[in-house]
Amino acid sequence: MNQQESKKSPNRNQGFKVNEPIALFDFLSNKFPENSRSSVKSMLQGKRILVNGETISVFNHQLQTGDIVEIAKKQVVKKVNLRGITILYEDKDLVIIDKAAGLLSITGLNKEEITAYRILSQHFKDEDEKAKIFIVHRLDQDTSGVMMFAKSLKAQELMQKHWKKYVSERYYVAVVEGQVENAEGSIISYLTENNYYKMFSNFTDNGGQKAVLDYRRMKVGKHYTMLEITLDTGRKNQIRVQLNAIGHPIAGDKKYGAQSNPIRRIALHARTLNFIHPITQQEMRFEVPAPKSFYSLVKQ
Repeated sequence: MNQQESKKSPNRNQGFKVNEPIALFDFLSNKFPENSRSSVKSMLQGKRILVNGETISVFNHQLQTGDIVEIAKKQVVKKVNLRGITILYEDKDLVIIDKAAGLLSITGLNKEEITAYRILSQHFKDEDEKAKIFIVHRLDQDTSGVMMFAKSLKAQELMQKHWKKYVSERYYVAVVEGQVENAEGSIISYLTENNYYKMFSNFTDNGGQKAVLDYRRMKVGKHYTMLEITLDTGRKNQIRVQLNAIGHPIAGDKKYGAQSNPIRRIALHARTLNFIHPITQQEMRFEVPAPKSFYSLVKQ
């Protein structure tokens, strides 16, 4: 594809022809003088650069006369599938995964349990024995979807200390029992935990942690409602306990009031994570659609 073809179709990658031998990083810096060095590096690390149709991330890759360099509109990433994990994206500071339902995020009381953290740690150590990953946030064991780990201590510290600064959108999809009456709404309550690690919600301030949840009704079926959910706070089991508190427990969530388990799992999925990369400052968005089984519950 040449540059002229790129302009004709907005859905195609932006392409440039190389006129003389030059290092890839220098070529990109010349083509985009308005971009900082870190922005050019992020394009390479984000696997958005193709040379003659092949993804290249090496800064000093030597280009030859006649080569075609393309800039992909989105990350061009070969997904890596592990046990219960799909790696959606990685660079030297972050790794974004799609976690399967039933897989713990990190080690709980049983130190020998298989977790997303242990699987990723071993995966990266197989490539480099000095590699480490760091916890940024977690998903409940029975929640599937998009999750972030850090590959550098600096990235972890920045994300954990300034989560609201960097994360602009975080959407969940839940299928709850019953027909939710309001098209949208907010739930504000105070959460406490008992000695058996179960959370409780109270709509008056009882000294617990304040929790705020917003929801939008997506589809309504005969027995279930699909909701899109955003969190203003990130409390343990927050979505599950607050939806149960308004009389609409998540399907399959026996711990928090569900009377049914139609798809053999809790119907809660972390769909979207939109954030600013703490190191490169590049805006990044990852989305994994809710499982088809969720939609089967809300067919009219």
